[in-house]
Amino acid sequence: MKGLGGQKVLLVHSSSNKPSGGGAGSPGMGRRRVWLVLFLALFACVSLASLLSSARDASSAVGGRRRAQSAAVAKVAVSAAAAKGRRGDADDALGPGLPGYVFDALVQYAVVGGNTSGSMPAADVRAIAAALKRRGAPCNLLVFGLGGETPLWRALNHGGRTVFLDENQWYVSHLEGRHPGLEAYDVAYTTTVREFPDLLEAARAARAAECRPVQNLLFSDCRLAINDLPNHLYDVAWDVILVDGPRGYTASSPGRMAAIFTAGVLARARKEEGAATDVLVHDYEREVERACSREFLCEENRVPETSTRSLAHFVIRGGSAVRRESFCGGAGAGATAAQ
Repeated sequence: MKGLGGQKVLLVHSSSNKPSGGGAGSPGMGRRRVWLVLFLALFACVSLASLLSSARDASSAVGGRRRAQSAAVAKVAVSAAAAKGRRGDADDALGPGLPGYVFDALVQYAVVGGNTSGSMPAADVRAIAAALKRRGAPCNLLVFGLGGETPLWRALNHGGRTVFLDENQWYVSHLEGRHPGLEAYDVAYTTTVREFPDLLEAARAARAAECRPVQNLLFSDCRLAINDLPNHLYDVAWDVILVDGPRGYTASSPGRMAAIFTAGVLARARKEEGAATDVLVHDYEREVERACSREFLCEENRVPETSTRSLAHFVIRGGSAVRRESFCGGAGAGATAAQ
């Protein structure tokens, strides 16, 4: 048969892509791979070491610069302190309180900005600030009454203790919320302006008894004595007392009879030898303020040079020199009683 006579040859070629040796890599290729891995690992270690060394050097340089800057700042501070000590200018700084120029700037801005009808007159603000400055703020400052000047008094006495007393419990809480750190207490006054004549007459009659000038107010039976404050306030040696409250412009208002009486007793209760307290009474042109100031603070203690028409400045002495049998001297007491 013709189809079966021809001879056919089948050739089988091995694939060139298939590795020899049954699929395993050659020894040369394996060694190259190992060397490559070792090289990469060594390169990574060298790079990391170089990076760490650079970072350490940079940190040392920054630290050196910081130490040099700190030394320079310290040197400048010491030089400034020495220069300040050589100047000895009391207007540049008031002890640990505000620098003098900051103190004056606060007063100036308060005076310029206080042009509303409810603000304290500029002359009175300056007189009170001057009393604080002469006293050498910071000091112990007690203020009867809260108002628009409250932040100013607190700021001027920076570094000292400033305590505010007010009749309105809500207003005390309100200002405490607006001015964190403000120390203020509410006072329950039991007097009214319409009772002023009777209260003054009763205090004169009891001048040697429950309304005496030197006493422990906590246990006082005098109607003009404020005896419901926190106990520790009675032990403070008050350097300056400002009476600008409570309200006293209507017959039903509490009036400032009790505040002025209490201020006079607190000032005379100081035990330090030669101690003196500056007592300032605002709205002095009104009858109640003027009469009670002359009765319990005394005209002989008023300082006309640092007073204004509406602000009276008194300097009340304590210690062993205090007069215990009456508030004022013979002539002063007689003049007061004759009003």
